Formats: sequence, C-alpha cells, structure tokens
Amino acid sequence: MRVAFVGKGGSGKTTLSALFSRHLARAGAPIIAIDGDINQHLAYALGLDEDEFFAAPPLSTRTGEIKDYLRGTNPRISSRDAMVKTTPPGRGSRLLRLLDEDEVHSHHVQEVGGVPLMVTGAFDESDLGVACYHSKLGAVELYLNHLVDGPNEYVVVDMTAGADAFASGLFTRFDMTFLVVEPTRKSVSVYRQYRDHAAEFGIPVAVVGNKVTGEDDLAFLRTHVGDDLHAHCVQSSYVRAQEQGRCHGDLEPHNTRTLDRLRAAVDAHRKDWGAFQRHAVEFHLRNATAWANEATGQDLTTQVDPDFQHGPEALAARP
Repeated sequence: MRVAFVGKGGSGKTTLSALFSRHLARAGAPIIAIDGDINQHLAYALGLDEDEFFAAPPLSTRTGEIKDYLRGTNPRISSRDAMVKTTPPGRGSRLLRLLDEDEVHSHHVQEVGGVPLMVTGAFDESDLGVACYHSKLGAVELYLNHLVDGPNEYVVVDMTAGADAFASGLFTRFDMTFLVVEPTRKSVSVYRQYRDHAAEFGIPVAVVGNKVTGEDDLAFLRTHVGDDLHAHCVQSSYVRAQEQGRCHGDLEPHNTRTLDRLRAAVDAHRKDWGAFQRHAVEFHLRNATAWANEATGQDLTTQVDPDFQHGPEALAARP
C-alpha cells in the first residue's frame, strides 16, 4: 500500500512520515520511505545525524538510468528521451517489487533509523531560475507507476508542502493520503484546498490533527474538518527531544495509538489496480497533449498499451 503525508509547511508531515515509517519497520513490516519534499529532511527525522551524509544517490540524479531499466523491452517506448515521468508501463516494461535487488533499489536505498529510505534530491544551485522542483519528482512517479506492492507492504512518501502536490499526477499514485492539519486557520485552509482538488478525482483523504494541546484545539479541528478527522497527535515532548538531538524515553501512548489507527486505516483500504491504471493513463494523456509531445517531438499518446493490466497478474506474467 502506498501512503502519502501532505499538509501545510510546518504542519509536521515530515515528522509524522518518520514516526509512521519507524512504527511500521519496528513491527517487522516490509517498508520503504521516500523523501519527496523539497526540503529533504526525512532522513534527519528518521535519525540521521546533522553531520552525517546520506550516501545513496538521489533518484533525480539517475533518472535516465532508471528510465532505461524500467522501459525494458516495451516496444512503445523508443528511448529514455521518449519516456516522460507519466509514461505508464506496458507489456515488456520492467515491474518492481518492494526492496528487490534491482537496478532501482540496489542503487538508491539506504537504511536510516531502521527504515529503508530513498530520497528525491535537493533543489540545487543549477536549478535556480530554470527548473521547478517537480522535475525532480519524475523518478518517484516512474517508480510508483512501475511498482507492484503487495498486501501488508508499505511505501510511505513525505510529499511537497501545501496544495503544490497537485502540480503533477503524483497525488493519484497513493492508496491513502494523510493530510496533516494543525489547529490553525492557515492549516485548515490548506486542508480545504487539498480536499476539494482530491474530490475531483475520487482520491480519499484522511486528516491527522497535529500539535493538539487540549480540548479547545480538538474542538477547533472537529468544527472545521468534521468527519475527515481520522485521528490526532498531541504535542510531543518525545518529538521535541528527538529534534534537539536528545534521547527522551518513548513516544507518548496517545501518539502511539494514533499510529496504530493510521496503519489500521491503510490496511482496511482496498487497493484498486483498475483505478490506479486509469489515473496513470489519464494523466499521461494530459501531459502528452500539454507539453510532452512537443518536448519530445513524438506522439506519446501511443505509449499507452490498451491490453496492459497493472497489478499482481502483470507481475506474474513478466519473464
């Protein structure tokens, strides 16, 4: 199951991504975490020291090689240059299994705090004024498009802040989206934007209240979020100590129970491979028409394989 954490900048989505990922890993669940935020703080939230270096290369630095591997022998994709971030898999494409020793996982995964982690890569000086951060997320989108994840397997992605996540079709690549909302008007405003955009495509959103200090905060969230409020985290001295580089006991029991509730919500959700493939095709055709055909000089709508059905059956059929 693929899980995204989204929310206003500073709402705590990176912290919750890390807590949830560690919670799953400590329970023995197969998991991979992906830092898809422009700030690239997930490794440190998982426990990497500030003076340590994340050694595995970012996905964005090897997008070409990843494309070559994933397109495999798919006759509809003529080259890496003809493969854009939305290109869906078809017959002949290489499909991925979680944490297999393949071209993607073997190069890009590093364990941090007991959690296998891949990172997108930071926005660097060469990008200033000439590129948007979403170009770096292309490798993440390709990864998720070609991944066949099974029951009780988890991909946890810390996404870009705010409604900016809707700048690409990446928001449709998840089975569950947790929207982290603080008990403030600004955070609720981001929630409303995300809720309305997601509803257009039938994307389920569950709200996780964060930094709740008492009944007034909880009442505020219930008033403005209503039935979308799935669970909440109380203000955490454990998290603050972690952020200051101190060891401070265990996560508060209430917050641990919240992580249990989040996992239960993910596990109860039924994966719909048909909807996943329909969204992949829809956004690829949109991108082909909007910019990709012109950028590549090819008609990329022909990359859609009408006889390809994503999911375990496609995985079983691969050579």
